[in-house]
Amino acid sequence: MSVKHPVVAVTGSSGAGTTSVTRTFQEIFHREGIEPAIVEGDSFHRYDREQMRAALADADATGHTLSHFGAEANLLTELAALFRDYGESGVGSVRKYLHNDDEAKPHGLPAGTFTPWEDLKPGSDLLFYEGLHGGAVTDTVDVARHVDLLVGVVPIVNLEWTQKIFRDKTERGYSDEAIIDTILRRMPDYVQYICPQFSRTYINFQRVPTVDTSNPFTARTIPTADESFVIIRFADPKEIDFPYLLSMLHDSFMSRTNSIVVPGGKMHLAMQLIFTPLILRLMDKRPKRPR
Repeated sequence: MSVKHPVVAVTGSSGAGTTSVTRTFQEIFHREGIEPAIVEGDSFHRYDREQMRAALADADATGHTLSHFGAEANLLTELAALFRDYGESGVGSVRKYLHNDDEAKPHGLPAGTFTPWEDLKPGSDLLFYEGLHGGAVTDTVDVARHVDLLVGVVPIVNLEWTQKIFRDKTERGYSDEAIIDTILRRMPDYVQYICPQFSRTYINFQRVPTVDTSNPFTARTIPTADESFVIIRFADPKEIDFPYLLSMLHDSFMSRTNSIVVPGGKMHLAMQLIFTPLILRLMDKRPKRPR
């Protein structure tokens, strides 16, 4: 962990909603004049799109598990090294995964590939990561130990599947069979690599729908924010001003001494109220820049 060069990581599985949390952080950074170095978790996948297809075919032929959730398909050693190097000296090597033609065109590369590795631009105030493995720990790699603020985004599993299924059908044109195959293939890695991270986070945001999601494979819509509650769990509740949060977040309540429950429509406001002082605290600990 670092005082001079903080590392903030938002971790959650595919379809969990980490992108929405990232937008909230970006608003805070902009408002407070903070310059982040943004790192996307997809950039630390081991394989590009075509390589992953080939690797999956080999895995199927040999009967072993391979998914983007697991260590084998990701560069976790390199991710830990980035967090460590940035924390020590504000430097590190990154690249970008090009998801589609719009992202790929400015780089003159095909979609589904990576840009070349390059050094982070100097002068950033903190490193911000969003992806699958911000709190990952394996027998050989400990990514989580280098993170100063680790946030988990964890909708209950049926809602997570509903969000993924809906996105993969409407945005990517996947069939039900292909989506189910992906979910089943990822399950061992989900249990081994994704779930344990949420016991290492400083804060977890878990959205719980108040409508029936019993069969996510037949859902025609994603439950809205107003059809949900959000459980916010803190690892160290002594640092949190719960009376203030309860007064600012109408209809919220405490469910445990370390957890507050807020209406889903208040999630963005709750994140603003919680993250802003935490980020400013990280900034206040840094040595002042010479003028």
